[in-house]
Amino acid sequence: MTIERRLARSDFTLTRDYPAPVERVWDAFADEEQKLSWWGAGDAIEHRAWAFDFRVGGRDVAEGKFHDGPVSRYEATYTDIVEHSRIVTTYDMWIDGIHMSTSVASLEFEPIADGTRFTHIEHGVFFDQFWADGPNRESGTSGILDALGRYLT
Repeated sequence: MTIERRLARSDFTLTRDYPAPVERVWDAFADEEQKLSWWGAGDAIEHRAWAFDFRVGGRDVAEGKFHDGPVSRYEATYTDIVEHSRIVTTYDMWIDGIHMSTSVASLEFEPIADGTRFTHIEHGVFFDQFWADGPNRESGTSGILDALGRYLT
């Protein structure tokens, strides 16, 4: 089988206002037990690998098999962390062992009157057969942020 070699780029910004103080939203990312409580697809996935190293230069890994589908693998490196303010990562995704994308994501935490304004900005490059997957990444990330919102309330 011949693979068509191509690239596509996708940028998106997602903003959520959470009714929780910045410190609580921050801890949902910075504390491993808390992150395990909301990160991922819940019952839709069989978890296979997990690593958590929340520090600049640290790496996170989350791998699981969707019950009705592929194995997804996420590997991130923290490139910048400013407590209660921002997290910047670079991360790669694989589907069934095929490298699908590389992204840079910035996560910003801003105090507002009713809690925290959280902003996720992502710049992704999608490879070969996954070239058109940008809208799915935005939708998936939106779902993760919705899960965070449920966790925080």
